[in-house]
Amino acid sequence: MNDNQTLPDSELPHMSKPANRALHQAGFNKLEQFTEVTEKELLALHGVGPKAIRILNEVLQERGLSFKKE
Repeated sequence: MNDNQTLPDSELPHMSKPANRALHQAGFNKLEQFTEVTEKELLALHGVGPKAIRILNEVLQERGLSFKKE
């Protein structure tokens, strides 16, 4: 697998390796799954920071989705 790619069955956008790894290990591979969690919950994952949240937010908004409200 090329370093610039995510896992083949993943819908996640390209982010830092720690963020992608943390999200995959937590079971996230479809964008719709992020509608069930808050930004705060994701930020609690080691490797997921504000930049990853911003990237996910942009991709979710493009699809008419959003994180769960706190």
